[in-house]
Amino acid sequence: MSYPLVRELAADGIPVVVTCRVLGFTPQAFYKWRYNPVSAREWDDAHLVDAAREIHADDPAFGYRFITDELASERGIRASENRVHRLCSAHSIFSVLARKKGRRPRPGEPVHDDLVRRSFGAKAPNELWFTDITEHGTDEGKLYLCAVKDAFSGRIVGDALDSRMKASLAVAALGGAIRLRTPAGTVVHSDRGSQFRSGKFVRLLRNNGLIGSMGRVGACADNAAMESFFALLQNNVLDRQRWQTREELRLAILTWIERTYHRRRRQRALGKLTPIEFEAVHEVAHAA
Repeated sequence: MSYPLVRELAADGIPVVVTCRVLGFTPQAFYKWRYNPVSAREWDDAHLVDAAREIHADDPAFGYRFITDELASERGIRASENRVHRLCSAHSIFSVLARKKGRRPRPGEPVHDDLVRRSFGAKAPNELWFTDITEHGTDEGKLYLCAVKDAFSGRIVGDALDSRMKASLAVAALGGAIRLRTPAGTVVHSDRGSQFRSGKFVRLLRNNGLIGSMGRVGACADNAAMESFFALLQNNVLDRQRWQTREELRLAILTWIERTYHRRRRQRALGKLTPIEFEAVHEVAHAA
């Protein structure tokens, strides 16, 4: 920051030698900077910071370790964790999940308005979807489930499981629902989790003609439809035994959803039909 000042004062007639002596560096250092204002290292750092900002915008949960991995695998930029940590700290690029001990993280700003306002019903399939993420521990570590539920029948139209709670988890679940249903104009309601505010998730909504919706901070009732499904999953699968591996729990979750919840569990709200039966009846009635 001092070198441009030397240049400006020199233009006003003050000798470079005098200014450098007052500021505490040699004229040679100033002339070296003047002939090469930006070093190759600074140029590389600037490109790395830009790439890190883009990766973090796509998934705000990423800290410097995940950003380092993404730089190498997705951008072809190889850098040490220490270097990425130094640059991310200098430019305030931190994971939204990171917080100091004793402090709760500040909730992120919503990227969508609340279009549902606790009105959880729908008159047709693909009119309103709910999505959320839950977790459960195993001896290997936690397993995260993101599910997408159709408000009309209660059917789980998309799901994804992973050992990390990243934006790609929510994107995979919504992508599966889109491939299964090919919706248009569907409202997708979620909480304000960073996964649902990520650039990847928002772009997936926009590119497929879907409409985002978000509840308020700390109001679990704003997404009660998903909370009720996760409560059933907790009682019927997650808490039934101790799970040794993530793969064991993954198979148990998927089996319960497809075999029991969709095809065997009758719901009073659906006229004592299962979600699959309720949708089949609706298709016949609609065709008639």
